Amino acid sequence: MILNRIDKIIRKYIDAEGILIQLLLDIQHEFNWIPKEAIKRISETLKIPVSDIYRVASFYTALSLTPMGRHLIRVCVGTACYVRGGPRILDYIERILGIRSGATTSDSKFTLETVNCLGCCALGPVIEIDGQYHGKLSLAYVEKILSSYS
Repeated sequence: MILNRIDKIIRKYIDAEGILIQLLLDIQHEFNWIPKEAIKRISETLKIPVSDIYRVASFYTALSLTPMGRHLIRVCVGTACYVRGGPRILDYIERILGIRSGATTSDSKFTLETVNCLGCCALGPVIEIDGQYHGKLSLAYVEKILSSYS
């Protein structure tokens, strides 16, 4: 079953040049990560060495070789957010979700990460969930945001 889904994605890129990054992004979009089976199948089908695929997949932070949650939470801990309470927000989210930064909840609902800057320093502290930014956070507001994903 998983190989059928992988093969369907790979077929879009047969005979195309310079497609590895986009192919890996498509695989990740389908599975929320890049499974080992996908890397092996890409290598076999497109004749790309496994080492080259791993090199690309591990270089780009947009790609993940470990399972990700359906929702990605990024907490800014850059200087502006840090001094405005970013670490307190991070601690609170870790307590609510029961995971540490870099982990995924056991139900695969959330993955939590920290970033050094989200580029909206005036709104600090800031989190991003699935590309949506939330700024000027309080603990109560964080709880409200997270509960909207239940």
